[in-house]
Amino acid sequence: MSDASWIWRNGEFVRWARARLHVGSHVVHYGSSVFEGIRCYATPRGPAVFRLREHVRRLLDSARIYRMPVAFDEAELADACCATVARNRQDSCYIRPILLRGTGTFGLDPQPCGVEAFILTFPWGAYLGEASLQEGVDACVSSWSRPAPNTVPALAKAGGNYLGSQLIAMEAHANGYAEGIALGPDGLVSEGSGQNIFLVRNGVLFTPALDGTLLAGITRDSLITIAEDLGIEVREQPVPREMLYIADEVFFTGTASEITPIRSIDRIQVGNGRAGEVTSVLQQRLLGIARGELPDAHNWLVPVTRIARKRRAKVAA
Repeated sequence: MSDASWIWRNGEFVRWARARLHVGSHVVHYGSSVFEGIRCYATPRGPAVFRLREHVRRLLDSARIYRMPVAFDEAELADACCATVARNRQDSCYIRPILLRGTGTFGLDPQPCGVEAFILTFPWGAYLGEASLQEGVDACVSSWSRPAPNTVPALAKAGGNYLGSQLIAMEAHANGYAEGIALGPDGLVSEGSGQNIFLVRNGVLFTPALDGTLLAGITRDSLITIAEDLGIEVREQPVPREMLYIADEVFFTGTASEITPIRSIDRIQVGNGRAGEVTSVLQQRLLGIARGELPDAHNWLVPVTRIARKRRAKVAA
């Protein structure tokens, strides 16, 4: 990450090093932020953002859940994402819009604190390692569970919600695994530390239902749509832990992880120990669309240049 990079802050572009927060900001003390992870891909027609509209909508949904007033609407934030990519002259990158509570009070009620908006863009390769998309990863079932429904809102992608995810990831790494899989409070499979999870059994695709313990992933939604396009049966249902051990294929999905095969869980080999047929077909279709190599039948790609020309933020002095 270079200090020559530009960051969008409240409608202006500032240098990376100038995008600072006061240590008294509410977000520092209580994790009061909501954010998104979005990928921009290099395509034959120039950089394009995958499912930008859906990501920005979820960002504003998260803000609504946490009662955060936002000074920018959906179109303005989408345009700002593209403008930031263009300003940094990136063909492909990870986009991180974040809304956070600044200074105003040290009490738990954050309403006296203003809401600031930032957009960062930076290079980010395969989340679980460059070889993970082909070779798969080793995962474990974590001893840390996801929170129960009506404790913290799982449908909000909020900074504070990821404290438990940090514990899941650190525990997995300490025990020699690439990633952890969390169960819900009922002992059923929920999600990874930062990914949704899918299983394949006898050609049928299974994934945990949105039960209040997991995020409604946009890559998850994309995969369900692609599977249905390909005639693959999809079942959103409760998934018991032991189903992980007898599945023919298992994989993580997420914007950062894309589609990452899981080759073993708790040191039990999944299938033949590498990406299975269904996983590979879905991965090739998703990445083919995202990279502009296959038809975009669902209009998921937003060209950066078209949006960035419409509206340009001013540069702070």
